[in-house]
Amino acid sequence: MKLLYYVLFLSVFIISCSDKLSPEETAYIKKIEEHRGQVNEFMKSDPRSPFNFKNKVEFHELNYFDVNPEFVFKSKLYEYPEKDTVIIYGTKGEPRETIKYGYVKFHYGGEEYKVNVYESTGSDGTKYYSIWFTDKTTNKESYGVGRYLDFEKQDDPNYIYTIDFNLAYNPYCAYNPNYSCAIPSKEDYIPLEIRAGEKKFHN
Repeated sequence: MKLLYYVLFLSVFIISCSDKLSPEETAYIKKIEEHRGQVNEFMKSDPRSPFNFKNKVEFHELNYFDVNPEFVFKSKLYEYPEKDTVIIYGTKGEPRETIKYGYVKFHYGGEEYKVNVYESTGSDGTKYYSIWFTDKTTNKESYGVGRYLDFEKQDDPNYIYTIDFNLAYNPYCAYNPNYSCAIPSKEDYIPLEIRAGEKKFHN
């Protein structure tokens, strides 16, 4: 009987230790949670938010997966030698031209994954860069159109980017049907459950 109690105690102790987070992970989780609080406040109160800007939409707090440090990766930006102009479509069916500029890559569960980075030009001529994707949670736990990640391109070709799926967010059309948002292509599908970032707003 004593041996049984010892085994049970040891099992609980091992599980407890494995659940402990490093100070860096604890600080990271706090940082992401604070960011989510700021996003909620913007969505609720700012006149530019999709809940307030066009037609008023009832607000409730955004839904998120638990913060998961395992879904933070580092990668260079690998430029395509030939940068093809491609057509993607908005959720209202309109075609949009964008340039398939390059990709980032990451390893998870022993597999390598690639995510495209697109270059677009705003109405003022400014170039901006985007990542949008779908994954195995799409249209189940996460938004059916897909999710986005901000990407700020650097001039240094050897710059190491942080690809943090805990910051993945829904486009504005997830909250307000007056908006049209870029639809990720079949090539932007990641065959993995990315249980990080924002979930569906409407269940």
